[in-house]
Amino acid sequence: MILNAKASVTAGTAAIPRLLQHRCPLRRSGGRGSREKGSGQRAARQKSASPGGGANHTRLGRIGGFLSIFLTLLVGDSLAAELPDTITKIKPSILAVGTYMAIRQQQHRLLGSGFVVGSGKHAVTNSHAIPIRLDEGRRETAAVYFPTGGQKTSMRKAKVVKRDEVHDLCLLRFEGPSRRPLRLGRDRDVREGELYAFTGLPILNTLGLHPVTHRGIVSAISPVVIPVASGKHLNRDVLSKLAQPFDVFQLDATAYPGNSGSPLYRIDTGEVVGIINSVFIKKTKEMALTDPSGISYAIPVSHVRNLLKSAGLKQ
Repeated sequence: MILNAKASVTAGTAAIPRLLQHRCPLRRSGGRGSREKGSGQRAARQKSASPGGGANHTRLGRIGGFLSIFLTLLVGDSLAAELPDTITKIKPSILAVGTYMAIRQQQHRLLGSGFVVGSGKHAVTNSHAIPIRLDEGRRETAAVYFPTGGQKTSMRKAKVVKRDEVHDLCLLRFEGPSRRPLRLGRDRDVREGELYAFTGLPILNTLGLHPVTHRGIVSAISPVVIPVASGKHLNRDVLSKLAQPFDVFQLDATAYPGNSGSPLYRIDTGEVVGIINSVFIKKTKEMALTDPSGISYAIPVSHVRNLLKSAGLKQ
């Protein structure tokens, strides 16, 4: 399910998976043990050759496993300590996207989240968050909204520069002063089990434009299309994805309407590795708010890079 507001409907480090596979060697201390090194080594070889030696090896393996888990927890604590500083750097580049029409009763219509890229005059969001057709006759335009603190918001008119419907991406150029762009990382380095965060504007006007951060692990790197039970469930969107399949990041994190377009980034560096675009629905769309599944999906950032390149922008 896509996460735009119309629908009723969260930097890891590669150390964690490596630590889980690591076995920490145990070393003997000095003193008497070191003076009897020769005899100790001979005894160890004899013991390992006997049936009892295998049990000792198993015990050492268990100790190494416990140490690995302990070190993994330390890495997690380290990332948690770094997250507040990273959020401080990320927030000024987070924005809401939508449309603006002066003569409409609801002048500002917010539809999703996004973030600043390129030279600081462009923003990336999901394609489904920006209408394909705008009411140009009534001067409806795309727009971005920067939270400025408290209840204040800075609105900028924007234009669609490029769309990538296959990967659900949209590139906007907004008016006014430039903002600090986020740095794009490499999604090929992302591994299952790593911890990441994303910051966006869930539920938009309902909660106000206050950037909110969620975090979770990449629980799987899976194909974008989930197999359907029968042909009656096939539609244009599914057929399009089947024709051009690609992998997405499945996250053990909860996203809400309005989170579409939120950057998924490394907790330690703030480098963007993906862009949130959908959530798994357990029952009905309405239940996504009251009973969220906690399973979300993100488009790898390499597709954002390709979009910027096709528009002639450097990163």
